[in-house]
This record gives sequence, structure tokens and C-alpha cells, in this order.
Amino acid sequence: MKNIFRQVTDINREDREIKNQYKSCAIWFTGLSGSGKSSLANELEKRLFHKNIKSYILDGDNMRLGLNSDLTFSDKDRKENIRRIAEVSNLFIDAGVICISAFISPFKEDRDLAKKIIGEDRFIEVYVSTPIETCEKRDPKGLYAKARKGEIINFTGIDSAFEIPQNPRLKIDTTDKNNCDSIDELMKIIQQYL
Repeated sequence: MKNIFRQVTDINREDREIKNQYKSCAIWFTGLSGSGKSSLANELEKRLFHKNIKSYILDGDNMRLGLNSDLTFSDKDRKENIRRIAEVSNLFIDAGVICISAFISPFKEDRDLAKKIIGEDRFIEVYVSTPIETCEKRDPKGLYAKARKGEIINFTGIDSAFEIPQNPRLKIDTTDKNNCDSIDELMKIIQQYL
């Protein structure tokens, strides 16, 4: 952009990581509504908090109540939603925080853009692969029922596609799995940053 210049500050991400004694990164949970993304994100944040590791959850609904409240669920706006989240995640990473993102993020192209913005070495994609039948049975927000009645359009898994991640760092099906066991698996991956 013309007449906009990046401001360089004296303290940078590397300085913060040295002080924190761990590297910052983004844990990117993707999966259908009701798959368990937010529950896993919450469990992970508690685990990191008790280890004195700075972390913060960016949750899909919370972001759409504030920063992204101007966006719809059209494909174009979903793309912009994910782009903004990736940019915010990158700011948290620069601040020395492990950023935990819990978003449906249904399209491969958008997840690839997030990975590009954040950096492949700091982007940990976790696919919460819980089948739609399980998600629909849970339906904690009543969204699947509304989508089936036509009260919600462009609902992922019903009338809008979800492109399954082909090479996530971790795949978790929460149907019969305890959240703590899933977080144990994830902590093994995160250990390289700690």
C-alpha cells in the first residue's frame, strides 16, 4: 500500500520468546460445527495456563460478535473472516503468545492462506474430524436443526461444503475420545515449541 510503512520496534518476537523460554505458534482447530473445536481449545488453554505458558483463544463465534461482526457467511466473507483471524493470530504470535484458533474454516484455500500469513513453521493445523452425524446429534446451538429447516443458509456440512484437510498435523475424532487424551496427543506436537 502506498504511504504505509511497517514500524519496526526495539523488542521483537525473538526477544519475547527468549524471555518466555518458549516459541509462540498458532494452533488452528478446523472442523464442523459441534465437532469439539471450542471444547478442545478450552482444554488446551487450561493445560498451557497451568504450565505458565501465555496463550489466547480466538473463537469463531466470539470473533463474529466483534471484529468480524460485519461479515456474512457467504464464501467471500468466510474467506475474509479467516484472513482477519490469521492476521490477528500473527499479532499474538509476535507478542509471544500461543494463539489457539477454533474456526470451522471450511475451505482449503483459506486455511492455506492462514498458513501463509502465519508461517508454515508456526502453524499447527488440527482437524477435528468428528463425523457430521455426531455433530448433528450434539447440535449444542440448534444450528443443524435450523439449517435442515432452511432457516439458516450456507451452513457448513448441510448446504455449504467442508473441504477435509489432507495433511493436518493432528486429526482428532471426539466421538468416543476424552478431551484430555486428545490434548495429550496435541501437547506432544506442541512440545517442540516449549
